[in-house]
Amino acid sequence: MSPTNTAIQVDTRPMELGNRRKLVFSTFDELGVDMTMELVYDHDPLSLRSQFKIEKPNLFAWTYLESGPNVWRVALTKLKGKHGVDHCCGACGG
Repeated sequence: MSPTNTAIQVDTRPMELGNRRKLVFSTFDELGVDMTMELVYDHDPLSLRSQFKIEKPNLFAWTYLESGPNVWRVALTKLKGKHGVDHCCGACGG
């Protein structure tokens, strides 16, 4: 993954904790396949990565660009899912 396909940077550091995940997930959902968003955190966002594994399994790639101690930067790339396995498009009604 190359940082040249970065669509947007989301700097969560000035945000209230409760708003961070909602913004990250809604921004990710708006990305096209193979597009990347760069996340900037003041801590290692391990719990966010765990939530992505649960809610978006096999639909993302997570690459650390910087790993602290004061700033963590993560490239989060949206991957194409397999129909009926990784997501539901709604076409089959299932």
